[in-house]
Amino acid sequence: MMDINKERLGSTLDDLLESENELMEVTAIAHKRIIAWQIEQAMKVKHVTKIEMAKRMHTSRSAVDRLLNPSNPSVTLDTIDRA
Repeated sequence: MMDINKERLGSTLDDLLESENELMEVTAIAHKRIIAWQIEQAMKVKHVTKIEMAKRMHTSRSAVDRLLNPSNPSVTLDTIDRA
C-alpha cells in the first residue's frame, strides 16, 4: 500500500469548485439526487405508484416525474415537502 504524505496533498475538490464559483450548484444537484433517490426508495418499499403518489401530493404525475428525476433541479421545496 502507498504511504501518503498529507502535507504534500493539493487542494480538495470543494476548493476547486469554490474557486470556479460552482460549489453551491454542484452541492444543490447532489442534494436533489439524494432526495429523489430517497423518495423513490420509499415509494418502492410502500408499493406506491407515481399515479398514487401524485394523488397523495395533490399534484400531477408529471410533477412526480420531475421530483424523481435526479437531473431536474427545478423542484420546489413545497413539492419536496408534500412528498
